Amino acid sequence: MTFGCHVSIRDGYLAAAKYANKIGAQAFQYFPKNARSLSVKEFDKNDAAACREFCHTNSLFTIAHTPYPTSITPPPAKKEINIASILNDLAIADACGSAGIVVHFGSRTAENAPLASYHLMLEMLNTILSQWDGDCLLLLENNAGKEAALGTTLEESVQVRNLCEYPEKIGFCLDTCHAFASGMWNGEDTYVFKQKAVELGYAANLTAIHLNNSMHPFGSRRDRHANIYKGGHIMPKQMESIIAAFSDIPFILETPSDLGISHEEEMTTLKRLDRLPPAKTT
Repeated sequence: MTFGCHVSIRDGYLAAAKYANKIGAQAFQYFPKNARSLSVKEFDKNDAAACREFCHTNSLFTIAHTPYPTSITPPPAKKEINIASILNDLAIADACGSAGIVVHFGSRTAENAPLASYHLMLEMLNTILSQWDGDCLLLLENNAGKEAALGTTLEESVQVRNLCEYPEKIGFCLDTCHAFASGMWNGEDTYVFKQKAVELGYAANLTAIHLNNSMHPFGSRRDRHANIYKGGHIMPKQMESIIAAFSDIPFILETPSDLGISHEEEMTTLKRLDRLPPAKTT
């Protein structure tokens, strides 16, 4: 099993990789630029190349996460800035050797217009990916289901990928907190959930998992992450069932690190699960 966490690039991409390696991470996620900006970043290509080499040498799996304001269903005035920003994120992550960049599934552009939102999403994805020829994938992340959110079912993610003109450039990132909060997975139905993911073709294109507990109950549609074994509504056995079911996928922690539990401590605990019995298959 592969466990990692989100790290800062405050001191550069190579420094982020070295820090992740130092705390025992086998994988890590990072923001390719300012997490609150859609500005195109002129990045240090030598630093990115050094990061790529370090990760290759140390068998570190990496993904990047697009900045918070990023949207693939933006208002007309912000379409071009989002397209440019996502292409910039892809270029940075590709230079760093990352498998993909995580983009949140879109939201409704109008209260009762989900179809128009899907059309816009596909238009955005086609425009972006028609200009992208690197190895880095665009990874669609499921939503928690807050107001006006789409992307709360496996079917939506798979259908958007299937309808895109460049499906081979799209993968998935599953967030366990979002899945629990949206009602996609209740913690007790892991076998059924996994089977559905396999049958739909979701599992075959699942690149990474955001391993997060939920501060709020099942179906709450509230996106607040909790630590894996403390302060969450997903019980330990439920969390361990999803880990066992998708044991071949890298797990990235986005859990709180300011509540007395560090990512290093959580990863140490999780690594002990490497001897979990195989997930139930019947």
